[in-house]
Amino acid sequence: MPAHGKHRRPRLGHVSRGLALVGTGGAALTLPLIASAVASAAPVSAAPQIAVKAPAAAVTAKAPAATHTYTVVSGDSLSLIAHKKGIQGGWKSLYQTNKTAVGDNPSLIRPGLELTIRLDSAKAAPAKAKKSAATERANRSAHRSAAPAVATGTGSSAAAAAPAVALPSAVKAAPAAATNYADNLDGWIRESLAIMGQRGIPGSYDGIHRNIMRESSGNPQAINLWDSNAAAGTPSKGLLQVIEPTFLAYHVPGTSLDLFDPVANITAACNYAADRYGSIDNVNSAY
Repeated sequence: MPAHGKHRRPRLGHVSRGLALVGTGGAALTLPLIASAVASAAPVSAAPQIAVKAPAAAVTAKAPAATHTYTVVSGDSLSLIAHKKGIQGGWKSLYQTNKTAVGDNPSLIRPGLELTIRLDSAKAAPAKAKKSAATERANRSAHRSAAPAVATGTGSSAAAAAPAVALPSAVKAAPAAATNYADNLDGWIRESLAIMGQRGIPGSYDGIHRNIMRESSGNPQAINLWDSNAAAGTPSKGLLQVIEPTFLAYHVPGTSLDLFDPVANITAACNYAADRYGSIDNVNSAY
């Protein structure tokens, strides 16, 4: 049936099919290569994330540090300002930040000059100041608790802190030191005047001294063996030439019973003169 055979699609020969396969195979081989290239590039999709992070880090690093200004006042120096502000690196760091404003000599800064203080360089300042203040308060407390003897306040707390006995003892010791009169005519007169003042016996230094120099020339052992008193057996004795009966009658308690004792002699004679003449100051001759 030849006619039926003409209407059938002719088959390709081996050579043609081989070429087609080769052609098709070339295309087929090309497509997997492209697909493979695309597949291997897929992990690179993470690259944009890395690319984004890198600029962010760069921007952060370039961000300027926060600052504020400080106006120089009289007496300031870079070292002092750096210390007050707690700047890390001290005056050298402060100078480097403000070199343009300060100039070539860091020792010369004028009042009114505005300096830039980088806040990041002064981070340690608050903590340092707080520690310093706490230390200072502790030192003051220790100083107050270590000095209880000097209590000048009148409140109950001052009285509790200071020894109650120490201060009165010191006060009481003062009069004792004042009673150490010199062992001479000046000291004898002054001690007698102190006793006379306590007893209300009038008299002055000049009145006593004047009469002593006339009666005994300042000799506490002086004795008169030639006047009427001596003839009567009661000679005048001592600085103010007092006879024994008069001395015993006008003796002032608290003084010696020895008629030749300078203070006892002066005090008894002044007591007698006050009774008879109103005061030893009123005596200008033998009495």
